[in-house]
Amino acid sequence: MTEKDEITMSQMELSRLHAIHQVLDGKIKQVEAAEKLGLSDRQIRRIIRAVRAEGDKAIAHGLRGKPSHRRIDQAVKNRVLNLYEKKYPDFGPTFAAEKLEELDGIKLSDETLRLWLIEKGLWEKRKSRKHRHWRKRSSCFGAMVQFDGSHHDWFEGRGPKCVLMNFIDDATNQRFARFFEYEGVMPAMEILKLYIQKNGIPQSIYLDRHATYKSQAKQTIEDELENKQAMSQFERAAAELGIRIIHANSPQAKGRVERDFKTQQNRLVKEMRLEGINDIDGGNKYLPRYLMKHNRRFREEAENPTDMHRAVPEGLDLDSILCVKTIRTLKNDFTVQYDTKFFQVLNNVTGKKVICEEDLRGRFRITYNGKELAYKEIERPTARSKKPRIRYGSKAHKPPMSHPYKSRMFNERVARDTARAEIKAMNLKQAPELALKS
Repeated sequence: MTEKDEITMSQMELSRLHAIHQVLDGKIKQVEAAEKLGLSDRQIRRIIRAVRAEGDKAIAHGLRGKPSHRRIDQAVKNRVLNLYEKKYPDFGPTFAAEKLEELDGIKLSDETLRLWLIEKGLWEKRKSRKHRHWRKRSSCFGAMVQFDGSHHDWFEGRGPKCVLMNFIDDATNQRFARFFEYEGVMPAMEILKLYIQKNGIPQSIYLDRHATYKSQAKQTIEDELENKQAMSQFERAAAELGIRIIHANSPQAKGRVERDFKTQQNRLVKEMRLEGINDIDGGNKYLPRYLMKHNRRFREEAENPTDMHRAVPEGLDLDSILCVKTIRTLKNDFTVQYDTKFFQVLNNVTGKKVICEEDLRGRFRITYNGKELAYKEIERPTARSKKPRIRYGSKAHKPPMSHPYKSRMFNERVARDTARAEIKAMNLKQAPELALKS
């Protein structure tokens, strides 16, 4: 029993075959078929000869169903799949293709690897994502940077959980990141200082409404009268540097930095695994090398080549700005309290408010009107003894009748009443008619 050949044709080829059969059956002429199919008379005659000689399969391309002469050897395919299962089991096809070329010397397109992995059941097709309203990129490098922190198990259990704080330029996608133990004021100040030292002062920073970046305090009466908003330490430092702060209303609004975190949680985690990095110090030492390579590949060209970063003005002390500044009340004995500690100010200050500053180096100072004050740390002042307050009212203490004060008052009252009685008796004897009238 002979097996029938199975021919797979496209709709265009089926239409062409139908027209050729009409010509062979004498229903239409070759010229009409050529016009119908958009081919030349010569091409129609060639197809008719091929169909008469080979049958309907002549319509399909002659190489259909045959292996390509440029196909990759099966041994290479098996080796790649074995390497993927052993070294890169959770890598995406694109990232795995990069590492195969970089570490194993096997150059392979990511699409070829994706098809191999899907064929073997090691990868699944992903659904297309819904895109929100697209916002045009900033035109210049440094015009706006997006900033955020990502809490993640970056060392996959080999080290402590930490936060990756990341700047990404809106115009070019250039990244700058560091690991920190937590997402707070001091880490935010430190990475901003490192960014400024590398690139300069950006025009604006786009970030979320985390308590580190946006003050949660309500306006005081003085602020309302002066039309001032309460500012976080980060907002205050940015304002002193001339940086405009823009707060996003949703994570999707600053989608570049959010999407980049997803990329880093996939790529950076695996890169540090291959490098054997297990702690924050090792990660921060590796990040510049990693980001240099990452930026080189994924950086975009800005619409305008102008760099909008400003150089740090000469004489400006970044540490005096990128610090925690807190207003404290100076007491009458020239003492001030800060963070459970007490300090004695040695200068003569006329005002009642001073500023306590704590910078990134751990240095502490007290200033008044921009001038640094001399001080010394003291023990907690002892509370002064206060006289007991005398409370008046229904529950006040009443002295007994035996009290000397009450005895004196009683005797005086008795003597006064006795004298009045004697005077009244004398008046009755002298003028009885007055007593009757009274």
